[in-house]
Amino acid sequence: MGFLYRVASASEYLAITGYRISDIKLAKKAWILPGQSCTKFDISPVNYTFEVQAMSAEKLPFILPAVFTIGPRADNDDSLLKYAKLISPHDKLSNHVKELVQGVIEGETRVLAASMTMEEIFKGTKSFKEEVFEKVQLELNQFGLIIYNANVKQLVDVRGHEYFSYLGQKTQQEAANQAKVDVAEAKMKGEIGAKERDGHTKQNAAKVDAETKIFATQRQGEGKKEEVRVFTEVKVFENKREAEVAEANAELAMKKAEWERQSKLAQVEAAKAVAIRDAELQMEVERRNGMRQTEKLKAEFLSKATVDYEMKVQEANWELYKRQKAAEAALYEEVKTADARKAAAEAAFFARQREAEGQLYAKKKEAEGLMALAEAQNTYLSSLLSALGGDYNALRDYLMINNGMYQDIARINAEAIKGLQPKLSVWTNGGEGGEGAAMKEVAGIYRMLPPLLNTVHEQTGMLPPAWMGKLQAQAN
Repeated sequence: MGFLYRVASASEYLAITGYRISDIKLAKKAWILPGQSCTKFDISPVNYTFEVQAMSAEKLPFILPAVFTIGPRADNDDSLLKYAKLISPHDKLSNHVKELVQGVIEGETRVLAASMTMEEIFKGTKSFKEEVFEKVQLELNQFGLIIYNANVKQLVDVRGHEYFSYLGQKTQQEAANQAKVDVAEAKMKGEIGAKERDGHTKQNAAKVDAETKIFATQRQGEGKKEEVRVFTEVKVFENKREAEVAEANAELAMKKAEWERQSKLAQVEAAKAVAIRDAELQMEVERRNGMRQTEKLKAEFLSKATVDYEMKVQEANWELYKRQKAAEAALYEEVKTADARKAAAEAAFFARQREAEGQLYAKKKEAEGLMALAEAQNTYLSSLLSALGGDYNALRDYLMINNGMYQDIARINAEAIKGLQPKLSVWTNGGEGGEGAAMKEVAGIYRMLPPLLNTVHEQTGMLPPAWMGKLQAQAN
């Protein structure tokens, strides 16, 4: 198969996979290489019409007719990739896509409706629709789809559950009743208003007559006061203008005097400036003569002073060089001594550090060994206890026998009574019982064993071996 050049239309995209493409490549036009696969998919939106059956919080069913215009999100590359992977293999008008969209819309509508009462749904239809659109859009984002337009029609009753019909009748009846009440109230307000208007007319007429007389008197007084005020203001204005004229004359006289003073001062300053300039030029001539004499003296004595100066500088430099070298030698010796001391200190510190690390490592290994031994003993005891069916007494007896505890007890007891050489002598004179009486004494010794074993159990919690019998409490 050779190279192919594919071009998508205005509402289409090319989905290219295969050779040299890690996932999916989207393009409007591209060369299709050998080993690559190209599929066109349409991104134009499609209208989906549904009648969603839902149920409110009171378990009242209703139908929500809706028309959704849904299509891929063309302004987002990630959404186009999701659409190309999940939806584009199916035709956009196929039952698969329609069932997918319908399932999302029905699911979100039913969940939202189940949390609201029928009254809340009916009164807040706009907010209910907006929440449905928002939740449906969140679910469609995972398929790269967007709701371009959505139109939810009026909620419809399910046959046998005419809630909205009854609610409309209730609203109509309430409106009719309210209209009757409003008509009656309007008639009542009209009659009362007519009486109130007649009374207000008479009251306002008397009030206007009184206010007219008062206003006429006030206007006469205000006219007289206004005449006096205007006369006073005219007089004040005339006096103010006279004062301003006098002030202007005085200011003019002062300016003339100032101009004459400045003219005379300028003439004096001009004469003095000529004299000062003459003196400055004379001083400049004298200064130039002095500079010439100075340069002459410098020329005579400069060579000798320069030679003397260079000799002194060379001698001072030599003395400074000798002192610097001596100081550098002393400093070098001290630095080397300090370096040697520092190296010795570092060696001693390193040796002590290695010794401490060795001791720490030994302690750590010893602790790890103890922990390993403890873990092994724990595993060993757990295994024994599990093998013995969880019988702690059997485990204790086994450990005592295995570790030679009974032998050690017997040995310690034997050493404790060693040298005592106890003897039991049973004497009989051949009277009643004879040998039978002697055996009664031996039987009495055996009867002492059970109380003795009970005492040991109460004090230590240990039970006797099975071959010695059981305690009385256990036997019972």
